[in-house]
Amino acid sequence: MATLVGGVLYGRLIAWHAMQSLAPETRDELNEALAARYRPFAFTAMALLLISGLYRFLTAPGSGPTYHAIFGLKMLLVLHVFAVGILMLKPHNPRRARLTTGTLISGLVIILLSAVLHQIH
Repeated sequence: MATLVGGVLYGRLIAWHAMQSLAPETRDELNEALAARYRPFAFTAMALLLISGLYRFLTAPGSGPTYHAIFGLKMLLVLHVFAVGILMLKPHNPRRARLTTGTLISGLVIILLSAVLHQIH
C-alpha cells in the first residue's frame, strides 16, 4: 500500500502543483504521460496487495471480532482505492485530481488501519 499511496502522494502534492505553472496543453500532455508511466506500477501494487491481504486473512483465523471488523473496513477501503485507482489512471480523465485526492485519503486510512490491526494481532 505504501507504493501505491506514495505514487499518488507524489502525483497529487508535488507533480500536480508543479504543473499548474505550465500552459494548459503542456499540463494535460504531462499529466497523461505521468499517468501512463504510473499505471503499470499501480496495477502491480494492486495485485500484490490483493494477494498479501488474502494471505494475511487466511493466516489469522484465531483473531477476535474486533480484528475482523477492522479488517472488513480495511478491505472495503481497499476496494475503493482499487476502483478509484483504475478510474484515476484512465486516459484523458478530466477528474484525475479529485480522484487522486480521494485515493490518497483512503490509502492513508488503510495504512493507519493496518497499524491498528498489527497491534491487535
